[in-house]
Amino acid sequence: MVVIRLARGGAKARPFFNIVVADKRTRRDGRFIERIGFYNPSATANEEGLRVMQDRLTYWQGVGAQASPTVERLIKQAAKKAA
Repeated sequence: MVVIRLARGGAKARPFFNIVVADKRTRRDGRFIERIGFYNPSATANEEGLRVMQDRLTYWQGVGAQASPTVERLIKQAAKKAA
């Protein structure tokens, strides 16, 4: 099964997450199929905190990829921000 989830990066106490499409059986920060965005929870006012490639997200959801609950929340947040 293919999932859309967060992969953690960044330094200690300064997290940065990539939104990736990966096989469910791989490690959280392991191999992935495609990177479709990022989330920076510690972004300041002049930095971009969330970016999602909507066309790739739509494609992967169309072929059956399931998004994690956190990614679902971020997708809704990005859609509200774009509108």
